[in-house]
Amino acid sequence: MEKEKLAFLQIHPKDNVLVALRDLPEGYTLRFQEQAITLKRAVAAKHKFTIQAMEKDAEVFMYGVLVGKVNAALEAGELIDVHNLRHASEDFTLGKRKLDWVQPDVSAFQGRSFQGFLRSNGQAGTANHWLVIPLVFCENRNVLTLKDALEEKLGYQVEAKDYKQEVEALIAQYQGGASVEELLQVDLNAAAVKSRKSRLFPQVDGVKFLNHDMGCGGTRMDSDALCGLLAGYICHPNVAGATVLSLGCQHAQASILRAEIRKRDPNFDKPLYIFEQQLEGTEQDLMQKALKATFAGLAQANTQKRQAVGLDKLCIGLECGGSDGFSGISANPTLGYLSDMVVALGGSVILSEFPELCGVEQELSDRCIDEPTAERFMQLMKTYNAKAEADGSGFYMNPSPGNIRDGLITDAIKSAGAAKKGGTSPVVAVKDYPELANGPGLNLLCTPGNDVESTTAEVAAGANVVLFTTGLGTPTGNPISPVIKVSSNTKIYEKMNDIIDINCGTIIDGEESIADAAHRLLNYVIAVASGEQEAKAVRLGQDDFIPWRRGVSL
Repeated sequence: MEKEKLAFLQIHPKDNVLVALRDLPEGYTLRFQEQAITLKRAVAAKHKFTIQAMEKDAEVFMYGVLVGKVNAALEAGELIDVHNLRHASEDFTLGKRKLDWVQPDVSAFQGRSFQGFLRSNGQAGTANHWLVIPLVFCENRNVLTLKDALEEKLGYQVEAKDYKQEVEALIAQYQGGASVEELLQVDLNAAAVKSRKSRLFPQVDGVKFLNHDMGCGGTRMDSDALCGLLAGYICHPNVAGATVLSLGCQHAQASILRAEIRKRDPNFDKPLYIFEQQLEGTEQDLMQKALKATFAGLAQANTQKRQAVGLDKLCIGLECGGSDGFSGISANPTLGYLSDMVVALGGSVILSEFPELCGVEQELSDRCIDEPTAERFMQLMKTYNAKAEADGSGFYMNPSPGNIRDGLITDAIKSAGAAKKGGTSPVVAVKDYPELANGPGLNLLCTPGNDVESTTAEVAAGANVVLFTTGLGTPTGNPISPVIKVSSNTKIYEKMNDIIDINCGTIIDGEESIADAAHRLLNYVIAVASGEQEAKAVRLGQDDFIPWRRGVSL
C-alpha cells in the first residue's frame, strides 16, 4: 500500500488524471478510490494518466481547474500526451472578492533580520552594486571598454574557470603528437580555478555592465519602456549609483530616463553620472570622464555598510524556467508557502509571467483586493493574449519542447502549476511592465513567460532576491539581484548542482513537507540577503539582462 502511495498523486480532489511520481510500466495495476486501474501504456515519472473512461472532447482537470480536452475517447489508465490532449481553459469574469486566507505560522521568523544596505528612501538592498549602462546600443562598445578597464583591476572578475588553461593543456598535447583519440581522453579537471583578486572597494559587491540592443530604431513605446526599466535598476536598493553613456540623438533620451527615475523615487539622491558622446567630443574625452566618475562613485559607494534590517524589507521575485511535471507539486508550492510567509512578515512578493497564468485567471482575479485591481489584471491578460493570437501564437503555444517532454502537455497544465508560486494571500496590486511592483503583499507584474526577460523585469520592479524554480535546469541569473535556483526533483539537482542552490525534490521523495522545505529555503534566502551565502548564479557571474520588446514573447 505504501508503495502505491508513492507511485502516483492526485493533486486536487476535482482532478480526473493522476501524476506518476516514478516510472510506471505498461500493465501496472494500481488501486485508486476503490477501483483498480491498469495502465494501457508505460507512464514516465511526471506524466499523467486517466482515472476514468472519457468521451471525445471530455474535459481534463488538474489542480482543480480545466487544463485541456481530449481529442478521442480514452479508457481509464491511458497516458495523456500531445496527441490525445489539446489546450483548453476556463473563461473568466469579474467575480466576488475572495480575500480570506490562512496565514502560515511565522513564529520561527518573527523578529529575524538580515544584514542589508539601508537606503535613504527606506528600502534595503541585499547587495551593493555600481551600474554602467548604455542608453542606446551604439554605446555598447564603450561600455565593454570600461568593463575591460575596470573589472579585473578592481577585483570583480568572476571567480570561475575561464578554460584558457584547459586550451593550453590541449595545445601542449597536440604539439606533443597526441592523436585525435588521445585528445578526447585528456584529463582537464586538473586545470586550476583562477582566484579572484582582493577587491579595492570591499563594500561594493560589483560593477555591473548592462549592455542591450535597444534605445533607437524601434518603436517609441519600446524606447520609453527601456528608460523605465533602466530607471528601475538605477533606483533599485541593490544599487549604489550609476554611470550612463548616451550617444545623444537616440529615442531613449537622458531626459526621459531622468523623468522615469523621478517617477520611481521623487527624492532620488544616489550619485548618477550621464555622459553624451556627441557633446563630449572624442571617445577619449568621453571615456576618461566616465572612468573618473565611476571610480569616484565606487569610492563613495564603499562607505556604505551592511546593517540589520527587518524581513519586511525583502521583496521576493518569483520565477520559473525549464519547468517539468514536478514543478507544480514540489518547488512551486514551496515558493508559494514561502511567499505567504514573507507577506505575513510584512514583505513583498512579485508573481509575473502572464502567459503562464492562463487558466487560473478567475482564481487570481477573485483574490485581488478590489474590483479595479481585478479588472486591470483581466484586461492585461486579455490584451496580451489577443496580441499573441493576432500574431499567430496565443498563450497555448507557451510550453517548450522540454516542458512537454517532461509532462507539461498544455499551457493550462503549465500555468496551473506555475501559479502555485504565488501562494494564497490576496493580490494587493497589478502592475504593467516596467512599473514598480514592490508594495507589501502579493503583486502581479505583466511580463512574458521568457524567464530571462521576466527576471529582468521583476528586478526592475523592485525584487531584491529572485527565487527561480526549475525542473530541467536553467543556467541564468541577474546582474544586481541574487537569483536562487530551486529544483523540483532530486535527479536534476544532483546532476546540475553547480547551478542549483536548493533541492525540493525531497518533497517528491517523501523526505520533507512543503512547509519544511519553505522554512529551509527562507533561512537560505536570509543568508544570501545578508551576504553570508553566495547564490550559485552570483558565483558563476550569470548576469543575464534582456529588456522586453513589447511584442509577443511567450
